[in-house]
Amino acid sequence: MGASVLKPQTATDPTSAGARRDLQAALTETAAAVSVALDRLLPTSTGPEARLFDAMRYATLNGGKRLRPFLVIAGAELFDVARAQALRAAAAVELIHCYSLVHDDLPAMDDDDLRRGRPTCHIEFDEATAILAGDALLTLAFEVLADPATHPDPVIRIALVGALAAAAGGEGMVGGQMFDLVAEGQALDLDQITRLQALKTGRLIKVSCAAGAILGAASADARQALDAYAQDLGLAFQIADDLLDVEGSEAEVGKKVGKDAEAGKATFVSLLGIPEARNRAARLAERAVSHLEIFGKKADLLRDVARFVVERRT
Repeated sequence: MGASVLKPQTATDPTSAGARRDLQAALTETAAAVSVALDRLLPTSTGPEARLFDAMRYATLNGGKRLRPFLVIAGAELFDVARAQALRAAAAVELIHCYSLVHDDLPAMDDDDLRRGRPTCHIEFDEATAILAGDALLTLAFEVLADPATHPDPVIRIALVGALAAAAGGEGMVGGQMFDLVAEGQALDLDQITRLQALKTGRLIKVSCAAGAILGAASADARQALDAYAQDLGLAFQIADDLLDVEGSEAEVGKKVGKDAEAGKATFVSLLGIPEARNRAARLAERAVSHLEIFGKKADLLRDVARFVVERRT
């Protein structure tokens, strides 16, 4: 892989077990705090637009790991960013993520009827409402970042808006989704799958890691380290997702599994096989960890989450 690989911690290692408990507590606390922030930011109404707002809230306040917001907040803590500012940036990233799920689940895209253990937005409401809810979540994200409450310096706010727009747009997440649709039934090689997933999944993970550095006006070296960490983390996360689609259950994952194979999609698992895919994910996670040396113990939660993403069952 071009870098030294650290020895993974084992499940019987008491230090590893303690780290998992600390990480789970941090993930739970962050998810709760982000949900409160989202609840405050999402609109309500008794007028004609109430159905739209109900769909937005349904798609957003429905649980989930809140991994991307966690990365925003853990990254922001490296640079002593005010918690309120980090939470707003985290909420904006999650709004983008939730919008993408609403649209990805539509019949014209992945045609899913289950998300996070509940009916998808277009099933619970209808397709037109789901499209509009996704549109509104997308635009709300930038409204949140543009507000002075996110940061008093407009230069910082513009940088956040620009970074998130680039990550979510045609040269990022949306472009990756188009690549995924076009590639259905095609025999992609490993480099092509890596590029597809770097766009579709990896770009939003990268901007999640970068947001705290932007808020904290971090040095170029610190930003480069986080960027390298996020690059490896994003690929490890996607390989783990591919594994869950093959090995996981609908009850664990909260959505239908086995869809990639049904659709004839090339994945890391279909190309590498299960053992090599699992080994590659673990190596990527450890390489991600190696990029964080510059931050010392302050980055321990980011180290733990890199290992968590390849061990998770949801």
